[in-house]
Amino acid sequence: MSEYKESFDFIDLRSQLRRIRKKINQRIDNVLNHGSYIMGPEVKDFESQLEKYLSVKHAVTCGNGTDALTISLMALGIKKDDIVIVPSFTYIATAETVSQLGAKPFFVDINRQTFNMDVKSISRSIEHLKSVKKDVKALICVDLFGQQCDQKEIEAICKKHNIKMIVDAAQSFGATFNDNPNGHYGDLTTTSFFPAKPLGCYGDGGAIFTNNKDLYEKINSIRLHGKGSHKYEHINIGVNSRLDTIQAAILLEKLAIFDEEIKQRNVIAERYTEKLKDYFACPHVKSGHKSVWAQYTIKSTHRDKLKEKLAEKNIPSVVYYPIPLHQQSIYISKECDPAGLKESEEVSNLVLSLPMHPYMSFEDQDIICEELIKAFNCI
Repeated sequence: MSEYKESFDFIDLRSQLRRIRKKINQRIDNVLNHGSYIMGPEVKDFESQLEKYLSVKHAVTCGNGTDALTISLMALGIKKDDIVIVPSFTYIATAETVSQLGAKPFFVDINRQTFNMDVKSISRSIEHLKSVKKDVKALICVDLFGQQCDQKEIEAICKKHNIKMIVDAAQSFGATFNDNPNGHYGDLTTTSFFPAKPLGCYGDGGAIFTNNKDLYEKINSIRLHGKGSHKYEHINIGVNSRLDTIQAAILLEKLAIFDEEIKQRNVIAERYTEKLKDYFACPHVKSGHKSVWAQYTIKSTHRDKLKEKLAEKNIPSVVYYPIPLHQQSIYISKECDPAGLKESEEVSNLVLSLPMHPYMSFEDQDIICEELIKAFNCI
């Protein structure tokens, strides 16, 4: 039995800060000294580093991951009453951004093993909409919990039906499929630098990636009030969504150690699976995929009781997501896969995310697993 500990971190940002604090402080001091707090040199430097990291032609930072989705939809010309396919088992931002533009989210189901959008549900929904003379304008492919969707297959479907594709990589920045990072499929890829994300800042931030020059120029314009050739010429209806220079400076240092952290996240995830696989339905990573493990999420019919037992031992756990979007009061009358969303509905009652970060000690992880198994055996 491992030694008992008073409290545990769900995500440990303090240990990471201790590791790079001197470099972070120097970066912030540099910004304070030059005084370019908005769109300063660190922002462009960070965008360049993102382009290199993902091997994409263009990276545009913005204020947050939700804005990244909104700006992307605007750049693709999504407007009132357009239909946009989205998963139901995800965070509200995915559908919310569609609704804010007056467009209509159409909900599809997930793959029970990966939690990501189900290709069959997508195809079935598109054929259903065609049968009732409705066209799908776009699809937002959400990479949930750190693993990429079946982006290659989804892109083929989108191209077949002339549907624009956005990859929402808010939880999967750094993940790969056959060694290819995000940005290789779809028209646009977005991400979030919210502090809890695998690559997070100390405030809020987001980014959009594309290999299309025309889309890049439109995105760059929209994020700056629809700017044209200079600050006071406006050629698009835009928004005000910029990454603060200080946040870019912080992210530059975090990006420098990111691959090491991804490697350790995978070590932690593998240990969880080895210890818990005989008791719970553990996450499944598909062949050829590498996850960044934004969350380590198990499934159990005793989810609520397990969560309660862990809390008694000061071990945090989180339910992502307890209510699918199509069952939320604001969307309950909206359209969805004609076969229903059985997996989304069932999984929402089973999922429980455990502490996950690259600075977790094996000793702490052993205690978490021991208490979880003990709770399971007592139910």
